Amino acid sequence: MFDLDALRQAQRVVARHMPPTPQYRWPGLCALTGCEVWLKHENHTPIGAFKVRGGLVLLDELQRGAGLPGKIVTATRGNHGQSIPYAACRLGVPVTVYVPRGNSVEKNAAMSGWGAELIEFGDDFEESRLESARVAEAEGALAVPPFHSALVRGVATYALELFEALADLDAVYVPIGMGSGVCGVILARDLLGLDTEVIGVVSANAAAMARSVEAGKIVATDSANTFADGMACRVPMQAPFAIVRDGAARVVEVEEQDIAEAMRLLYRHTHNVAEGAGAAAFAALMRERERQAGRKIGVILTGGNIDADVLQTVLGGGVPGLGGDAARRESVQAVAG
Repeated sequence: MFDLDALRQAQRVVARHMPPTPQYRWPGLCALTGCEVWLKHENHTPIGAFKVRGGLVLLDELQRGAGLPGKIVTATRGNHGQSIPYAACRLGVPVTVYVPRGNSVEKNAAMSGWGAELIEFGDDFEESRLESARVAEAEGALAVPPFHSALVRGVATYALELFEALADLDAVYVPIGMGSGVCGVILARDLLGLDTEVIGVVSANAAAMARSVEAGKIVATDSANTFADGMACRVPMQAPFAIVRDGAARVVEVEEQDIAEAMRLLYRHTHNVAEGAGAAAFAALMRERERQAGRKIGVILTGGNIDADVLQTVLGGGVPGLGGDAARRESVQAVAG
């Protein structure tokens, strides 16, 4: 998809807009897991999530190549939809973003704040994505899919930062939505010639990628009903599926209760807010802590963009989408287990 020189060029593009994000070793997380945990803080970017890197590199590639389009149309659950207008609108390129009905109120506001025209369509991301592609073709606009070589090259710069700082990691846990982040980590690892295991993470309620890897072919699910909206994918794309299938050690499924508890633990031990997808990697490490005991592990905190009312529910001991006391009981049982 790209070579190491192209990845380093992308790193220079990203560096014009933001410093490298830190990776910190938090003692509390190490004590919880029994291993040396390094948390990569992609919540510390200008949009609060790793996706900003992809938008910057995509617009740079367009500007240096075929030229800037008259308009961009894309679809998202939130962070991709901030990345594209963040990069494009400052260059005078209008952006229309499609989101499903009931999407995050605060992510919607952030997308509009960066200059996007926001349109609600469909009941889930897949319906929004298909509509955005149809409208882009009808209007002669540039359709930006959720997975694109420039986007992957951009987000892979966080993996380059991590691996250049910590080349001896035994494993890295990465959440999977449409796959740009995990594929960026796999490709950066391979370009640097490292032996680090890359472990993908999905919500058990949105397990299409896990099902696909297990089956050896694309398997769609009927729904992707997870409060971790950054992982709410029910139809994997072929390109990221192939990279994950060939390059990931495994794909771990985590329950909604696992994700909520990981958000609480990350807040207690680092005082960082993680959105659902941002906490999923640590949730998976907690599930596999006996397997990883004594090893040196990277965990990607991909973003911290979560609505205040959802965060309040989580920090209060609940699980969004589950009923109050029952959710708290299930959360306690999950931690005890």
